[in-house]
Amino acid sequence: MGARSKARKRAVDVLYEADLRGVDPVSLLSERIGSPDVPPINDYTIALVEGVTAHRARIDQLITEHAEGWTLPRMPALDRAVLRLGLFELLWAADVPDAVAIDEAVELAKQLSTDDSPRFVNGVLGRIAGIAEHLRASLGSE
Repeated sequence: MGARSKARKRAVDVLYEADLRGVDPVSLLSERIGSPDVPPINDYTIALVEGVTAHRARIDQLITEHAEGWTLPRMPALDRAVLRLGLFELLWAADVPDAVAIDEAVELAKQLSTDDSPRFVNGVLGRIAGIAEHLRASLGSE
């Protein structure tokens, strides 16, 4: 597993835990960074958690709009974390190709969540990828 893939997994772990505990992901990450009991945290993990947190309202809105038949609270928490990370990379990480953002999110869903999760994550992110250029243009004006 490459360094960025490991960073993504660690970011999903933080986003998932913060979601379950109802705490701010950046605050949770800050606690971990200062802890002597935790291995060093990759800069990309930090960038992902901070990015997802900064854009969370828009990310959640897009997931809700494109997750056919699913509300955000009804989704497994792990799927929410993976989708949030994948969508952040899809729309805001200019150095990550769309296909890579989707593939990495699907792989995380395969490793961490239910048997149905990879297809669900792929479907939601695939629908959003189809309008990603339009969304990126509108995000620039927000």
